[in-house]
Amino acid sequence: MICLPLHRRRLRVLSLLLSLLAASCDEHKQAAAPPPAPAVGVRLAALKGVSQSFEFVGRIKAIDKVDVRARVEGFLDKVLFREGQDVKENELLYQIEKIQFQALVEQAQANLAAAEAEATNAELQYNRNLELSKKQFSPQSLVDKNKADLDSAQAKILQTEAALTQARVNLAYTDIRSPIDGRIGRTAYTMGNLVNPASGVLATIVSQDPMYVLFPVSVRDLELIRAARREPEGGLAKIEVRIRLSSGQDYPERGLWNLTDPQVDQQTDTLIMRATIPNPRDELIDGQFVTVSIRERQEEPRLVVPQAALQVDQSGYYVLVVDDQHKVEQRRVATGSNRDIDVVVTSGLREGDKVIVDGIQKVRPGQVVQEALLPAEATAK
Repeated sequence: MICLPLHRRRLRVLSLLLSLLAASCDEHKQAAAPPPAPAVGVRLAALKGVSQSFEFVGRIKAIDKVDVRARVEGFLDKVLFREGQDVKENELLYQIEKIQFQALVEQAQANLAAAEAEATNAELQYNRNLELSKKQFSPQSLVDKNKADLDSAQAKILQTEAALTQARVNLAYTDIRSPIDGRIGRTAYTMGNLVNPASGVLATIVSQDPMYVLFPVSVRDLELIRAARREPEGGLAKIEVRIRLSSGQDYPERGLWNLTDPQVDQQTDTLIMRATIPNPRDELIDGQFVTVSIRERQEEPRLVVPQAALQVDQSGYYVLVVDDQHKVEQRRVATGSNRDIDVVVTSGLREGDKVIVDGIQKVRPGQVVQEALLPAEATAK
């Protein structure tokens, strides 16, 4: 073993201690260095030409809808339509057996003929005795009796005429026809079944073109819509209604607003609006849910931000913006309608505010960030 002099060993120990101390200092400096500020992508809140729009949940409703019922009792002799087909007004749908109703008509005709014959005989008797009474050859009491018999016979004619009319109406009711143009649904009874007025609905016919779309509107939105209708000349513009199907596809036809319910639902503070919309290709179905959109015809400059910037919590909507000190700030906002990938902001922001659209989840209010201005088409969430 080689033994080093004492002073050289002390120098080596001292050198080792200095090295350990330097390493410890370097680690402390590295631990104390602040982490780099997180990077976020921002977009500027900007004015954009936007036509104000309102969206509502609506329901399609047929303009005409008729439940076909039997008006007389009898066995179904014919069912003359195919379920689901289009039918025309006055088209024959069902036939009830006619034999008994035709017999009642003929019996009523015979009764009428007998009543007319009785009336003719009563009139002859009355006229004959009336002439004889003028020559004192017939008592007045007999004339009075003949007059009463004549009046009774004439009343019987009226009675039998009414019975004949009723019999003819009942015979006509054996032919059940479509009261409207439309599409007929399933038949509840097939040929050979006994039907009567208590049988309920035989089939339902629903008109197809045009259709109604009904949707509830709050009183506040109605005031805004009415304000948008006013034209500079003082008149009222027609409001076009657009709808979007449940598939997300825009329906190509435009509807026209034609009715506002005169009563407000006190529980929801809404009222029902109605528009008429063409349905030439039978795409709309009675009872179907759609999204209804009402949009101004003219665009006006409004402040918009990307929808990706919009956040929501229990207190409502907010966005995160970067101020001049590169710090994150939370801003409560009120929103309007959507326009493509943007949303209209009616309060809470100013034009030129830097709104965070990328990296929202990794920052918090008060934190310093490194913002990068994104082009208009980049709106990552």
